[in-house]
Amino acid sequence: MGIFSNILAKLGFGDEKKEVAAEAAPAAVEAPAAAAPVAISAVDVVARLEALAAGHAEKLNWKTSIVDLLKLLGLDSSLAARKELATELGCPAEKMGDSAQMNMWLHKTVLQKLANNGGNIPAELL
Repeated sequence: MGIFSNILAKLGFGDEKKEVAAEAAPAAVEAPAAAAPVAISAVDVVARLEALAAGHAEKLNWKTSIVDLLKLLGLDSSLAARKELATELGCPAEKMGDSAQMNMWLHKTVLQKLANNGGNIPAELL
């Protein structure tokens, strides 16, 4: 499992889909015509991160810092781990050589990918 998969798991992505699939499958077999579509709600990423931040000993600025975002999720925030995540997400080579540029790219890309996976991310964070 990649680092981004760990981020998704820590934020609860996939939990509801598994439950919905498990609940919807038997209903579809029993009465396909009567089965109502089940809405899959978006993961409220900001609410989950704010809740984690409220209970965290350090004041972490996860809205702008990839290091703080990873720390908040209890994941490795070392440079090596961030480089691995950047490689996993396809960071351009010219940004990989400058940790500040890589970190900014990484933070924005992680939030965008969370949104792409059904996360409710406000536009100002994207």
